[in-house]
Amino acid sequence: MRTALVYHEDMTAAQLLWEDPECEIERPERLTAALERLRQWGLEQRCLQLAAREASEAELGLVHSPEYVSLLRGTQTLSTRELQALSGQYDAVYFHPSTFHCARLAAGAALQLVDAVLTGAVHNGLALVRPPGHHSQRAAANGFCVFNNVAIAAKHAKQRHGLHRILIVDWDVHHGQGIQYIFEDDPSVLYFSWHRYEHGHFWPYLRESDADAVGQGQGRGFTVNLPWNQFDPELVLISAGFDSAIGDPEGQMRATPECFSHLTQLLQVLAGGRVCAVLEGGYHLESLSQSVCMVVKALLGDPALPLSGPMEPHHSALESIQSVRAAQNPHWKSLRQQGSTPILNPSTYSLEQRASPVSPGGPKFKAAEAQASAALSSLLDQLHLNPTLPVRTAVALTALDAALVLPADVLRQEGSAPQEETRAWARLHEALAQDKALTALGKVLHLLNGILDGQVSSGIAATPEPAAAPTLDVVIRRSLSHGARRLLCVAVGQLDRPADLADDGRNLWLNIRGKEAAAPSMFQVSVPLPGTTGGFVNCVLALVLPLAYGFQPDLVLVALGPAHGLQAPQAALLASLLRGPAGGRVLVLLEQGSTSQLAGILARVLQGEAPPGLGPFSMASPEDTQALIYLRGQLEAEWKMLQVAERLHQFAFPPATQKRSSLSASSPTSVVS
Repeated sequence: MRTALVYHEDMTAAQLLWEDPECEIERPERLTAALERLRQWGLEQRCLQLAAREASEAELGLVHSPEYVSLLRGTQTLSTRELQALSGQYDAVYFHPSTFHCARLAAGAALQLVDAVLTGAVHNGLALVRPPGHHSQRAAANGFCVFNNVAIAAKHAKQRHGLHRILIVDWDVHHGQGIQYIFEDDPSVLYFSWHRYEHGHFWPYLRESDADAVGQGQGRGFTVNLPWNQFDPELVLISAGFDSAIGDPEGQMRATPECFSHLTQLLQVLAGGRVCAVLEGGYHLESLSQSVCMVVKALLGDPALPLSGPMEPHHSALESIQSVRAAQNPHWKSLRQQGSTPILNPSTYSLEQRASPVSPGGPKFKAAEAQASAALSSLLDQLHLNPTLPVRTAVALTALDAALVLPADVLRQEGSAPQEETRAWARLHEALAQDKALTALGKVLHLLNGILDGQVSSGIAATPEPAAAPTLDVVIRRSLSHGARRLLCVAVGQLDRPADLADDGRNLWLNIRGKEAAAPSMFQVSVPLPGTTGGFVNCVLALVLPLAYGFQPDLVLVALGPAHGLQAPQAALLASLLRGPAGGRVLVLLEQGSTSQLAGILARVLQGEAPPGLGPFSMASPEDTQALIYLRGQLEAEWKMLQVAERLHQFAFPPATQKRSSLSASSPTSVVS
């Protein structure tokens, strides 16, 4: 099994013993509801189930002071009155006689998960725990958090497993100041927090939650000279809070559950896929449970459901990203290389509107509940309409079969489309009339039909070199005439867009390795193939992916044509990231002269495995950078997601990695789901 699920029913024992409106939302049902939903969706059964163990006091001491651990140990024998008095000494915390046991299990679950991933027992996993941990500090409980589970796990990974580079991504709606404090002077841990800030008017109301908090001492502005991909984290830890999900009373945000599936998939391209998610916040039981399931599905390799709604960033989100960029600019060479970012006009949304609480039972609360119920019901409808397909990946190859090694669950397709159908399409191009090309076309059409009919999620097919362009033309026309409403075609190499293909908005043509950067229309884009790994990563993150998510295709077609020039890891990264926008429906066309190694790697990433590392890193050339800047200028008015890419893509793979980034949302609508 590739994914571990770590849990223990004893973690439901702690509960609030007195009235406290602030703390009552942190309740045992948070775990039981999530676990029940995992069972209903058949996800628990697909995971390696591990019973959480208690962290030892020595392991707790990796982060917490002996006096604090001793204090918590003593809560086991306190009366309710004494527990309430002690709880009142901390911010938004309650203690129970079982708290010490539960909190040790929560920390121990994170440790077990890290051990399972780093020893190779599993690829990734989720620790379903309470109490949460990311607010907890060396000698203080805070915000429902007792022991800092993720921080303890990171320290353990360094000490026990000898890791030198760990990435922590915290997507809880609240800033995880506990993790930041613990690692702010440690250059071996890169902490990235995405949270609601409201200019300091949102809990925990800390100045150091703002974008200009960049670490201290050795951790301030330290340079690795290479990006995340080359900061090359050996492990990714996720502080997985779901209080930014729609309907949550704490976050009051609008992220739909499938959003977290996409976030997880994006992180799985790092650290060889070694990703450990640990539950933090999330207090709307239905929204929480569905979001947990979305993360587990992504960890299992299932395609993410396509995102719905307009893909246009909120103005305040752009403000937040701009603030981060300005704060990090002195430390990241890539930001200076990209030039200045246009200054945005400050949002006119008032602080009172931004931070106003929603009273339970009031009109705003009822409206938010109705909106959440509709969104969550819609997700269930999508799951019904987009079930996990019988075949996740199929391969239809001819010349590569002898040396090709495929994962056991990849289907090696032997069939072909009916001869009448194949010959009818072949009449469009003289090059397809040859026996070899006709045979290959039949296999391609059979695989394409399986994807369009919902029998196969993704696939790889080979075409003879002289027939690559004609086959691509047939696949585009067949797709658009038989069910695909919007087709994204990423053509790499010497492949021209079919001359008489309608420019009607149903097909987005993106050619990498074009002669020059050009955009004849918003649906026809050409960019030269970058000559460096840094340039290629920038091209994918700042152009290809934003266009793909903005277009919201039903099917993604990746064609590696003559002289495509991509190395296998680059092709794998491209295919892996393009699984997200179309719900995993990706068809890759290869030349028959391609290597079996390339086909095997692509099959694995389409199955949900992590792509291999890109190897030695080199900065994007000035020419490649200018090509991206030019295309963004041409396309940004029509493709709004490029506005985010312009401000953010440098943070993903920075050639001079800054210590940490604190991305603060400035309004409830800053999350684009």
